[in-house]
Amino acid sequence: MSELRAILFRFMRAATSAVLAAVARVVTGVRPLWVGALPSDRQRIYFANHASHGDFILLSACLPPRERARTRAVAGADYWGKTRLRRFIAEDMLSSVLVERTSAERKQDPLAVMLQVLDEGDSLIIFPEGTRNMTDAPLLPFKSGIYNLATQRPHVELIPCWIENMSRVLPKGEFLPVPLLCRVVFGAPIAPEPDEERHAFLARAHEELLKLDPRPESRPASRRHS
Repeated sequence: MSELRAILFRFMRAATSAVLAAVARVVTGVRPLWVGALPSDRQRIYFANHASHGDFILLSACLPPRERARTRAVAGADYWGKTRLRRFIAEDMLSSVLVERTSAERKQDPLAVMLQVLDEGDSLIIFPEGTRNMTDAPLLPFKSGIYNLATQRPHVELIPCWIENMSRVLPKGEFLPVPLLCRVVFGAPIAPEPDEERHAFLARAHEELLKLDPRPESRPASRRHS
């Protein structure tokens, strides 16, 4: 019975992924721009800017089907685990990896959870800002998780991905997407240099992601120079 249940869940996840990718393409006309890396069978960590719940769906929709099937988005358990319905959608339908961001309520080490997923052979989508960016800044400072993942699993490629326009398609608090064109720009892999300390790497990764914004001129002047 448990084997049948596992098969049903795998089928449901595959079907959900395919449907969401198709919907994302129809609503946003999303176009992947592979400017620094090409689609690959290599295990990867895709890291991206984050302003909408739809970000990981859009990024996933840009991946080849085989890579999409083994790529799991990391999401906050404090939001997606808050109710049984949200947890069912996140874990059982979307195959997301839930991590506990609030240290006071934490029962599992988020880094250990992500490393286990990598050790099982899957790729990850992470948002190193740690939360959705609701500010005027183009990108919030990065948390340390991306550095810890990169140093503990150096064989996994780190790919920066700039997601354009999704915050206008599905703003915070909205459930129905607004049809607008979107792009996802994939940059060149980066990795910590020998002896590069944490803060230096986080600043470099932040800058590499920011460079992928295809329309920096569209930001207000205060944001371009922040």
